[in-house]
Amino acid sequence: MAKDKKVESITDMEQDFAQWFTDVCTKAELVDYSGVKGLFILRPYGYAIWENIQSYLDKHFKETGHSNVSMPMLIPESLLQKEKDHVEGFAPECAWVTMGGSEELPERLCIRPTSETLFCEHWSHIVHSWRDLPCLYNQWCSVLRWEKTTRPFLRGREFLWQEGHTIHATAEEAIAETKQMLEIYADTCENLLAMPVLRGVKTDKEKFAGAEDTYTVECMMHDRKALQSGTSHYFGDGFAKAFGIAFSDKENKLQAPFETSWGMSTRVIGGLIMTHGDNNGLVLPPRVAPIQVIVLPIAAHKPGVTEAAEALVERLKAAGVRVKGDFSDNSPGWKFAEWEMKGVPLRLELGPRDIEGGVCVAARRDSGEKVTLPLESIEESVPALLEDVQRGLFEKAKRNLDEHTYAASTVDEVRDVIENRGGGFVKTMWCGDEACELKMKELAGVTSRCIPFEQERLGDVCPVCGRPAKKMIVWGVAY
Repeated sequence: MAKDKKVESITDMEQDFAQWFTDVCTKAELVDYSGVKGLFILRPYGYAIWENIQSYLDKHFKETGHSNVSMPMLIPESLLQKEKDHVEGFAPECAWVTMGGSEELPERLCIRPTSETLFCEHWSHIVHSWRDLPCLYNQWCSVLRWEKTTRPFLRGREFLWQEGHTIHATAEEAIAETKQMLEIYADTCENLLAMPVLRGVKTDKEKFAGAEDTYTVECMMHDRKALQSGTSHYFGDGFAKAFGIAFSDKENKLQAPFETSWGMSTRVIGGLIMTHGDNNGLVLPPRVAPIQVIVLPIAAHKPGVTEAAEALVERLKAAGVRVKGDFSDNSPGWKFAEWEMKGVPLRLELGPRDIEGGVCVAARRDSGEKVTLPLESIEESVPALLEDVQRGLFEKAKRNLDEHTYAASTVDEVRDVIENRGGGFVKTMWCGDEACELKMKELAGVTSRCIPFEQERLGDVCPVCGRPAKKMIVWGVAY
């Protein structure tokens, strides 16, 4: 890819993947840096990507009966302290407000790192009877976590996300909800973002603070590292008991309800970049791209060219395509590089000879392939070509996942994948002991990604301790 490189200001990913990622984020005008470390400005193009993800998710949330709400951004310290495991899990990342104007506050207020405690306090006021359940809520907001090391999208101190919170009369209902929402995340990754996922449950060590079970979708990036792209948590009745939430069931007996929470953030945009991008910048799947097609007039100074390009833009808009025309006075070469850097899936070139022949030239961002399309049927051919690009990007990412997922039976084999074979996901058996999980990290430099829902029997013993294995687990190096 480097030999075909058009955007010289982007570092080659083979040379420095981390710098390549940062270059793409800034040169494609997704983010800018603010005056506070770790707080990034999401620029219009980056926010437009988030809006498309948000729209897709919001539609699915509402189809499954969820309503959007808004909770305060400040949490009293006393409220946060009510669930011991939860507060301990977030304590290192909390940022506190201690002054209101010129006066010291009587109690510290935490800027929300997540909102479980706020929802629980609210439910303790409104849930009284089985008729009040379930409550199926979602919130679109930003949260603040005081991370030490920060990077655009992947690890910011403030980031946008949605956090779903639900409460149910039975454990069965809550568990079904948790799994249903994970499947929505998997669908979003695969069908909107063209990112294949591994579905599974986190180990006790890696699960969300205060949860009984955390379900996850894990994606493999171009550099074969893992990215946790969405999680869904089953809380049992622990939060309800801690916050005094109780309801009268149909037999008029007092019961504690069962809760869930689930979230996906702008971090997934980082995954989108690292899954599909190349040395010329972004490569966006058409279904999430803010601009699906860019129309470029070639030799625009010649009579009728600009008008024909404008007419083509209007026809595609009417056909439901997200299209833009570049009628600036920049050179065609500059425009090619600019829109490739922004990852626009399809470029249509229209010059005098094309107009005379009743065609335009279409260039695919994913492969660089050029094809000639008749103008008379452009409303049908462009959407079909966009779907082909979407499908091709998913298949390419799926090959990367499949070809770099390995089975291993020893710690040395796991280490060999990471150190000598370029990385990837490694499947092994596992005894279920956290000590072996920690030992694998120490010896092979990997963390547990998940215990896949689809289990395989790769052997009978744990590769770390040699004791009988209980389940298959997947390891990897993660962002």
